[in-house]
Amino acid sequence: MKTTSETPAHAADSRYAMLRLALTLLIMTVGSSGMYVVSVMLPAVQAEFGIDRADASLPYTWLMLGFGFGGVLMGKLADRFGVMWPLLTGSVFLAAGYVATGLSGGIVSFTIAQALLVGLLGSSAAFAPLVADTSLWFVKRRGIAVAICASGNYVAGAIWPPIAQHFIETVGWRQTYIGMGIFCGIAMALLALFFRARPPAAAATPAAGNASNTLPPRDMARPFGLGMGTAQGLLCVAAVACCVAMAMPQVHIVAYCGDLGYGPAQGAMMLSLMLGFGVVSRLVSGAICDRIGGLRTLLLGGVLQCIALLLFLPFDGLVSLYVISALFGLFQGGLVPAYAIIVREHFPPKEAGARVGTVLMFSLFGMALGGWMSGKVFDLTGSYHAAFVNGIGWNLLNLCIASFLLFRLYRLRLRPPGGPVSA
Repeated sequence: MKTTSETPAHAADSRYAMLRLALTLLIMTVGSSGMYVVSVMLPAVQAEFGIDRADASLPYTWLMLGFGFGGVLMGKLADRFGVMWPLLTGSVFLAAGYVATGLSGGIVSFTIAQALLVGLLGSSAAFAPLVADTSLWFVKRRGIAVAICASGNYVAGAIWPPIAQHFIETVGWRQTYIGMGIFCGIAMALLALFFRARPPAAAATPAAGNASNTLPPRDMARPFGLGMGTAQGLLCVAAVACCVAMAMPQVHIVAYCGDLGYGPAQGAMMLSLMLGFGVVSRLVSGAICDRIGGLRTLLLGGVLQCIALLLFLPFDGLVSLYVISALFGLFQGGLVPAYAIIVREHFPPKEAGARVGTVLMFSLFGMALGGWMSGKVFDLTGSYHAAFVNGIGWNLLNLCIASFLLFRLYRLRLRPPGGPVSA
């Protein structure tokens, strides 16, 4: 497959690359809307279909599963044909998915539309392929560029919940989905046309100045002194664990506010606030990663996320929930991008794409599992208190894995040259 020749206009770190990054942020904001709107729809969908909270949470679960698998599918399509074609494909299926969801007659058809059309073939085109594409257009400023790109996912979370809630209250959830299908499909397709150029070959060179050089020299054949499969597996489990915990407030804050008597509109505003601060978190975490490395950034974010989850237990006042929602967004936004940086730091560069995609897929599985699990715990206990405790438990598992891997790195640094390292 031929690639576009690298002219000054289309070189890495060029003005074109910056313009492309701005358009990437915009198209990701449109394409990622489905991940957050379904949470706002949850109370209305549950009431209309007459189902329990766990069943009402299933569309989100299957949406995230589809999103995870679709990221790998769309990534391979982008590798072969360029990112424009998966974006155009995603725009068609995202529009069809929203319209089909608005016309669904029950929870089964609603879930199928979310999983296959919105998740697998729609929104997935606007995340993993764009993150990979952005990393190829920047060398000197790759870290902050990827952080800005990934922030588009949270910008969508900050913008779309209050918009969706407004239209749910004025025209109903079905009409809201159909209207979003028309708008998002057209907007995403038009923006995709600007992504015709292929990435320059120079962008494949590694970024300089990574501050993770403070860590010991790495044997790429044995990440953390472990076998490839073991190291990859631990990162995947850590990704599932941190995102199960992350999903609890993100998926259920709207329903939680309804149960407390504050109304779903307040919950939608809290979700918007949470994800708005998540944008700040992703940008700040990108800068932190440049200084202390991905693994220590992951550990720091995990500790702070756990603190925020603990605050949900004793405080349920309206003002308190707004403050805690903001803190939760500020603490957890950098967790998922940290996994991509860890893979780039400790695994062979030629395998980075596949390994980053795999870890991110497991993080999405964690979001899917956490959304359903929290609803199931609520159904069994009649309260979200136990669901928050469940999230804290998963968060602790993530911290244990991150601490173990960091311990392995320091053990490698203290090892005598040529000394053995046990697996």
